[in-house]
Amino acid sequence: MSAYQDAIQKLTQLRQQNGAAWAAINPESAARMQTQNRFHTGLDIARYTADIMRADMAAYDADTSAYTQSLGCWHGFIGQQKLISIKKHFGSTKKKYLYLSGWMIAALRSDFGPLPDQSMHEKTAVPALIEELYTFLKQADARELGGLFRELDDARDANNEQQAAAVQQKIDNFETHVVPIIADIDAGFGNEEATYLLAKKMIEAGACAIQIENQVSDEKQCGHQDGKVTVPHADFLAKINAVRYAFLELGVDNGIIVARTDSLGAGLTKQIAVTNEPGDLGDLYNSFLDGDVIKGADDIANGDVVVKANGKLLKPKRLASGLFQFKAGTGVDRVVLDCITSLQHGADLLWIETEKPHVGQIAEMVNRIREVVPNAKLVYNNSPSFNWTLNFRQQVFDTWQEAGKDVSAYARAKLMSEEYDATALAKEADDWIRTFQADAARDAGIFHHLITLPTYHTAALSTDNLAKEYFGDAGMLGYVEGVQRKEIRQNIACVKHQNMSGSDVGDDHKEYFSGDAALKAGGKDNTMNQF
Repeated sequence: MSAYQDAIQKLTQLRQQNGAAWAAINPESAARMQTQNRFHTGLDIARYTADIMRADMAAYDADTSAYTQSLGCWHGFIGQQKLISIKKHFGSTKKKYLYLSGWMIAALRSDFGPLPDQSMHEKTAVPALIEELYTFLKQADARELGGLFRELDDARDANNEQQAAAVQQKIDNFETHVVPIIADIDAGFGNEEATYLLAKKMIEAGACAIQIENQVSDEKQCGHQDGKVTVPHADFLAKINAVRYAFLELGVDNGIIVARTDSLGAGLTKQIAVTNEPGDLGDLYNSFLDGDVIKGADDIANGDVVVKANGKLLKPKRLASGLFQFKAGTGVDRVVLDCITSLQHGADLLWIETEKPHVGQIAEMVNRIREVVPNAKLVYNNSPSFNWTLNFRQQVFDTWQEAGKDVSAYARAKLMSEEYDATALAKEADDWIRTFQADAARDAGIFHHLITLPTYHTAALSTDNLAKEYFGDAGMLGYVEGVQRKEIRQNIACVKHQNMSGSDVGDDHKEYFSGDAALKAGGKDNTMNQF
């Protein structure tokens, strides 16, 4: 017996137990509502999606072609349409996640208005967006299942048992739109207690994976901007522990922690690490500090700080801001130490923020990490902050040049120019971009590829195209030709926007509740019938 039929049977028994007072309750209608609302709480979602991610991580360990992907979404509707599209085009949501970007929350969801990615937005906006995303994904379930239930009723009314059985099978094998969310907690929005409190809210909203970075929370910068300041390992590990305790308190025992390091592009630290003995984590962190070796008190000026590192007295270079500098060229070594330390102290996945999308650069760091932690895996930001076209054309240029191939027809610094678009170099670069995710998953340990803020850009691009046409000579044709006609021909579900907003689901409920007296919106005069 299917879960749907089992629910009908149980509800039939329940109605019988309650006698005449429940006579108006239709067990199958109630079973349909239960089926359309599989997840009752965010914790149900977090536990379910954590299992999915853990299984996907194991699958990747066995076969690196089984990598996972996501797109960052700044609104529930965007996330919903993404998952509907994935199911339409690929038949399944497997290995497809959502990413919740702190950058997009700051830029688009703050009551303060648009903000830079510096943790200035309200921390409550983060769990609020997680909850919103899952509300829209659950509605996508209800909408699709509602359509199947109506198909089932039509088949039954036509006495078409074969069609009814086929629809019933679709109901029984229905795949939910609810998928894992990797959610950005920035640098924790405060101390470790603040991190724990926010992590709890995020998990309660449905997050099974939380990404946290090793920047100073009150100095946090976007990973692709200058001025990044990291914290000693002990501070970061305390926040990793805080997130793990939040997962455990809420019963999400297999929740995932993504530890992000910004050390590759961060040349500053706010504090000198506490160290108890040579070679401990604090001592290793301090060994990267830039400064001058001194011999005695005569080399110390008023207000100078001195530490003992590598057996010598070091006067670290301190800026007017009070921040300390790291030695130039130590970024890779600091990244490797950060990653190994995070994995050895509770993190499940790594995030290395880089300045360009280069498989070789990423692989160099991951291979060193895997010498200590063999199953180390990355979440990687396929960032819109990279100029992908220029980066990959220059990578191909450099590869050709090293191989002795003639590149005299190309000006390396100007490879973004349209004049190169039809060249062999540009075509090879595009092919490298196309295979970047598969190549990096195979060669650089990347388990999950995401784009942080793609829907920020797609919203701007599509709005620009519409505004240009609609307010220009095209007038209404700008909308019809550029939007609606494409929606119809590409079978975009939201062309029937009344249905997408829940009108048909509401009609179903009215009929359940009021029977023949229900006043429904989906009758013959509904203009959605034109589509």
